[in-house]
Amino acid sequence: MNTMEQLFGSKTRVKLLRLFTSSPNRSFYVREMTRKIEEQINSVRRELANLLSLGVITSDSSNNKLYYEVDQSYEHYEALRLLFTGKKTKAPAKTATKSKIDKDKSASKDTTVKEPVAATVTTMVDEDIWNKVGNVAGLLYSGVFTRDSSSPVDVMVVGNVTVSRVEAAVSELEKEKSKELRYAIMEVDEWIYRRQVKDKFYIQITSSKNQIVKDSQQLFS
Repeated sequence: MNTMEQLFGSKTRVKLLRLFTSSPNRSFYVREMTRKIEEQINSVRRELANLLSLGVITSDSSNNKLYYEVDQSYEHYEALRLLFTGKKTKAPAKTATKSKIDKDKSASKDTTVKEPVAATVTTMVDEDIWNKVGNVAGLLYSGVFTRDSSSPVDVMVVGNVTVSRVEAAVSELEKEKSKELRYAIMEVDEWIYRRQVKDKFYIQITSSKNQIVKDSQQLFS
């Protein structure tokens, strides 16, 4: 048993916590989780009950399946995310303070400058699947993954990728979800243009409940 397992008392619990904290906004059903973390279903169910009782995760049913996802309002969520993924959700940048020179010149003037709010930092999930498709600059899950029917797609891929390899990656995800997935592929320049003109497709995707899996150029920010 490694240090993490000793700390949390269960290998299955550690794997589930890593899965949940690396996939905010994403919902999983039991059999899907057993395949992803490669643990027995009874062990997974036992640990899900423990995490529910602690308030770490939430659950609700849809289409006769019970879905679970991390509760981002849980008081220790940020600590768990940092521990299991090495990442954290960035807080809004603090207001810059005046320099000593500015104070000397004019103590009465407000020269503070507010920086833009930073985007949520996420961890690459399904890395073994997406590493095969090419140069992915942006990857977003929505729709089936987050159970938001308002989204026009389930998977949005932005970058210089091979279409046939994206199709193969989506096919692998479809086996996991036991459901056909809608996906879209776009070059970075086209995505940026759509963002600039407030394209309807862009707005629908970014305003829906989603999980930003990868965003190396702040395409979804």
